[in-house]
Amino acid sequence: MNAIALGFGAGFGGLAVIFGAFGAHALKKRFSPELQQSFETGVRYQMYHSLVLLVLGLSLELDSNIEKGIIFLFILGIVLFSFSIYGLCLSSARGRKLKMLGPVTPLGGLLLTAGWVCLLVLFL
Repeated sequence: MNAIALGFGAGFGGLAVIFGAFGAHALKKRFSPELQQSFETGVRYQMYHSLVLLVLGLSLELDSNIEKGIIFLFILGIVLFSFSIYGLCLSSARGRKLKMLGPVTPLGGLLLTAGWVCLLVLFL
C-alpha cells in the first residue's frame, strides 16, 4: 500500500507541475481571470494532496483499514476534485462547458475532507 501512496503522490505531484505550467502559459490567453483562478485551485489542491500522499506513504505502515481508506479517499478525491475542475475550465474556454462535471467537483472535495477527518481519527 505504501508503494501505491508513493506512486500516486509522485505522479500527481509531477502532473500538478505540468498542469500548473500549462495553465499559466499555454492557456493564459484562452482563459478568463475566473477560469485561470479555478484552474489554479485545481492544481494547488492536487499538489497539496500529492504531498500528503508522499508523507503518509513514507511515515505510516498503511496496513490498517483506516490507513488504506485514507489513501483511497485522497487518490479518488484528487481525481474527482482537480480533474473535474480542469475539465470544466478547458471545456468552458472552448465554449462547450461540460455541465455534468459540475456536481463531481464537490464530491471530490467531500472525499478529500473525509480523508482529513479519517486522518484526524487515526491520530486521536
